[in-house]
Amino acid sequence: MSKDKTFAIASRRSPLALAQARQVQAMIARAAGISPEAAPLQEYVSSGDRNLQGSLAEVGGKGLFTKEIEEALLTGAARFAVHSMKDMPAESPEGLVTAAIPAREDPRDVFISYVAKTPWDLPQGAKVGTASVRRAAQLLARRPDIGVVPLRGNVGTRLDKLERGEADATFLALAGLNRLDMEGHATAVMAIDEMLPAVGQGALCVQTREDDKEARAIAASFNCEETSVCVIMERAFLTGLDGSCRTPIGGLAMVQEGEVRFHGELLSLDGRERFTAERRLPYTEDCAFVAAQAGAEAALELREKAGPDFFKRLAV
Repeated sequence: MSKDKTFAIASRRSPLALAQARQVQAMIARAAGISPEAAPLQEYVSSGDRNLQGSLAEVGGKGLFTKEIEEALLTGAARFAVHSMKDMPAESPEGLVTAAIPAREDPRDVFISYVAKTPWDLPQGAKVGTASVRRAAQLLARRPDIGVVPLRGNVGTRLDKLERGEADATFLALAGLNRLDMEGHATAVMAIDEMLPAVGQGALCVQTREDDKEARAIAASFNCEETSVCVIMERAFLTGLDGSCRTPIGGLAMVQEGEVRFHGELLSLDGRERFTAERRLPYTEDCAFVAAQAGAEAALELREKAGPDFFKRLAV
């Protein structure tokens, strides 16, 4: 047992965040040979959870979901923090590190509606609720007649809003539904070529203080090398595009038949412009650096395809 009294874990208070934190709690308990009670969950309400109006871009971006959790690590109130990888900004605060990326859940999106079986079956002019510019752009690329309305909140909140008729349909991450045992709410699972997921979707980030060698070693014991390589490649792609919540970007890397296979795309907000890139490289346990280079190269390819005017328009 550590000199510290516990292996406290910081998490957002939402049901999904707590479900994810409990999964990591079990991993920590097994790795450290302790009871789960010795790794208690500490719940925090993030800035992003307090402000549910508008899109993420309008209220401050990804860091809104990590700030309070990371502060708990920095002050020593917790020794581990659990985040959804797709919520993580490009850089961690000084003094913190990503100590583990556990095996990934299903990264695909799901479509949920009471009026249609798929997004392509929605009636003309239907309203789809989402705060994701990526999902909105991917939808509008094929259904420009659809009206997109803001819809934020935790999984239960969004499902309630849908039931109240605030929108005709919405999209959620299948990973989240699986972790909440709510996959039965999915009307349809979106194929990767229909809706390329967000970078890091389905993956978790276990964060620790850089100087907490014991916590880092415990987390490293349940790190998934395949998932880590894929996420590193995806995040290098995102960083290369200066990706933010204002930019419709999809990216997914998977290890298949001994290769890391990556697909990335960049879209205009209305979905009318779409640029894609693919990369393949042999998968080995030490290929993370090469994967990061490949992700960055894919981003450069899309920058050149889109041209500088494309990014100027996004910034307006």
